[in-house]
Amino acid sequence: AASCDCQREHTKWDKLFIMLENSQMKENMMLQGLGELPKVDLQTLRAELTQLSTNLAGTLDKVTSRIVSQLEQLLARTRDQAEEAKRLQESEQGKVLEHILQLSHNICPNCAHPKSPVSTSLTMVLPSPGCETALLFPMRSKKIFGSVHPTAGMTLHSFTACVWIKVTEALDKTVVFSYGTKFNPYELQLYLSGRAAVLLVGGRQHEVAAQDVIVPGKWLHLCGTWSSENGSAALWVQGQLRASALDVARGHTVPDGGILQVGQEKNGCCVGGGFDEALAFSGKLTGLNVWDRVLSTPEITAQGGEGACGTRGNIVGWGVTEVLPYGGAQYVS
Repeated sequence: AASCDCQREHTKWDKLFIMLENSQMKENMMLQGLGELPKVDLQTLRAELTQLSTNLAGTLDKVTSRIVSQLEQLLARTRDQAEEAKRLQESEQGKVLEHILQLSHNICPNCAHPKSPVSTSLTMVLPSPGCETALLFPMRSKKIFGSVHPTAGMTLHSFTACVWIKVTEALDKTVVFSYGTKFNPYELQLYLSGRAAVLLVGGRQHEVAAQDVIVPGKWLHLCGTWSSENGSAALWVQGQLRASALDVARGHTVPDGGILQVGQEKNGCCVGGGFDEALAFSGKLTGLNVWDRVLSTPEITAQGGEGACGTRGNIVGWGVTEVLPYGGAQYVS
């Protein structure tokens, strides 16, 4: 049989339909390409906006941190300047008050106690302490006191505490120094009661008192001793034994971790807060020394003599241990 050519020639209609199909395909491809272009542009734009917001946030954080730091520095400088101004004001007030007190003593030295003679039992001449500095308490105030930071721990089974005082006036209770904890604010006190000196150990019920020894406006040297072993306690005035007792807080241990203050009572509250103005000391104080043992009689006698200010305690040593004045108390020569 004769071979036939299966590929027949396209008619005009065939060619027309082919052209239409090709144009339709091209149109679809162009439309698909145009549809994907915005997606690509939007993704790129979104990424660029995200990066920009991240950069702006970092910059804003840095600027904010810098502003906060500058404000904190400004506040710190302002606070320091305010504290310095307050300290200067208190110092100036203390100087003025000291000058007023000195003038009042010069004008009328016996006005406060015109008929209060020196105790006849203190026959020796009252010496001066000889210390280079003293702590001045210009008036009775619940804000005026001194904070003592002992050189060693205050866990005591025995002690000797000595101090020179020149009290302006002694009321029913005028605190010379006081040590207490949050559990017991009355661990250790030396206070004045009128013309008496009182040593307290472990609580208000454990006291020993020396009568008719306080002379307002005159320097006096007081020493208190105590031993836990037999509860022996004693008070010495100007190197002389003036009072003693047994079974005073026998077996007690004065604990560490408390607060030691001069011129006010540690009342279980907080440093500088809640003090009683009626208990405050007014006058001068120097030569505060504390030992963790009972000194011998010759040692105590020497403490009350001229030039004894160079001897210092191993728990508190005057001139070595830090004693910080507050509220108008200040060091004077």
